[in-house]
Amino acid sequence: MGMTFEELLYGAEILAQSGNASVQGLEYDSRKIQPGDVFVAMRGETHDGNRFIDQAIAAGAVAVVTDSDQEKPRPEVAWAHTAHARRVLARISANFYRRPAERLAMTGITGTNGKSTTAFLLESMLAAANRKSALIGTIEYHVAGQVLPAPHTTPEALELNRILNQALGHGATEAVMEVSSHALAQQRVYGIPFDVAVFTNLTRDHLDYHHTMDAYFESKRILFEGCGTDGPRVAVLNVDGDYGLQLIKVSKRHGAEVLTYGLRKADLHAEKVEISQHGTRFDLVTPDAVLPLFSTLLGQVNVYNILAAAGAASARGLPSDAIARGVERLTHVPGRFERIDCGQPFTVVVDYAHTQDALRNLTSLARQFVEQPANRGRVITLFGCGGNRDRAKRPLMGEAVGELSDFVVLTSDNPRKEDPRAIINDALVGLQRSDVKYKVEPDRRVAIGFAIGEARPGDIVLLAGKGHEKFQIVGEEAIPFDDVEVAREALNRAGFCSEPATAAPNL
Repeated sequence: MGMTFEELLYGAEILAQSGNASVQGLEYDSRKIQPGDVFVAMRGETHDGNRFIDQAIAAGAVAVVTDSDQEKPRPEVAWAHTAHARRVLARISANFYRRPAERLAMTGITGTNGKSTTAFLLESMLAAANRKSALIGTIEYHVAGQVLPAPHTTPEALELNRILNQALGHGATEAVMEVSSHALAQQRVYGIPFDVAVFTNLTRDHLDYHHTMDAYFESKRILFEGCGTDGPRVAVLNVDGDYGLQLIKVSKRHGAEVLTYGLRKADLHAEKVEISQHGTRFDLVTPDAVLPLFSTLLGQVNVYNILAAAGAASARGLPSDAIARGVERLTHVPGRFERIDCGQPFTVVVDYAHTQDALRNLTSLARQFVEQPANRGRVITLFGCGGNRDRAKRPLMGEAVGELSDFVVLTSDNPRKEDPRAIINDALVGLQRSDVKYKVEPDRRVAIGFAIGEARPGDIVLLAGKGHEKFQIVGEEAIPFDDVEVAREALNRAGFCSEPATAAPNL
């Protein structure tokens, strides 16, 4: 797939360029450089790739793109200087892989909560319509039936174009992407033309990075305005909140057709909603039809997710029967209200909820679950707050958990470089407002064992915060840790799980 350096730079924002080597690949990580590669040296949040230019050349790089005014061209390699390295990385990655995003129908999904489940639902609907798709998101990436680990919700432009190119090679016509606020702010999706853009919601999160809700929202807006491209053809917007309503004007101003969704008043809305322990049933009402739906995914939050996915599916021209089959076929999403069933007389659930809004939705669903006539149990919630992140949301998370729980275990969740006790104390301020009974246990493994040990028949134990994650970040080290596996171990010690347990569908 070789090309010349000048061909690679076509359309990129270059201030100065010299040399025209034949290039075989490109990388922004000097440790991955192979002979014949272009090295893109760019400044990041914590590292400056420009420090490794000579190391990359020694490894065989034949060309360098840099965003540093201090670095001078090296005579032995081709050279380009830019003020916008990430945008250039996006452009040349697309050029190198022959612009795969332009040959796929791209659907981008953004919002604080619900992105992953909405993406899985849409992928299922596309499959029900016999369309091949790629999925790129928080939990994992799907390409041609392969499940790949997801180091980022939205990968860097190089990995993104590489994955999209692989998907094309396997016959994909569609791609479904979760698009994070970080990726939008950092222009990782620069130059990606989205056919459909979906907005789920916006609640407090990532303010350690964005600082204000206004700045957080501004990053989300980019998906609907276009990032180095025209805006999307169709915008699918949750209008049960002010931010979605604001995006109607933004989207229309940038030429999009707008499709709104909400629980009661919108182009797509829900009627006759019935939520039980076995699933969620409702009528999907559209401008043209009423479609009865059943999903094993539980709760009002999943009504929203189904509405969002159905809106995107409709925008992609899927028939109603494919939408209904897609909803019914998706029985669970990893780490999203994922039940761990070892035959115990109480329910254990692993969920990714890590914002006050998501925790409130989770405990509300659990409250409905235990108040069914057959249950009459308690809600036991385990949670923690991430270190080196927005401190102000910690008491809000504690308050949200305390409102609808009967017992709370406050523990660690990726403490990073902070003292776990200090993080816990921040959350405790909010938790104590509710007068809920609680226990503090910084060791998450011990805490999970304690929460499960407290459960009585009919109770529900919520293990919140990590969901699909397979690690605990302490300092800068990612230590293997899986809430699902740890819960199984605790259930085994309690006398259940005599055989290897599996995660049950989200019933």
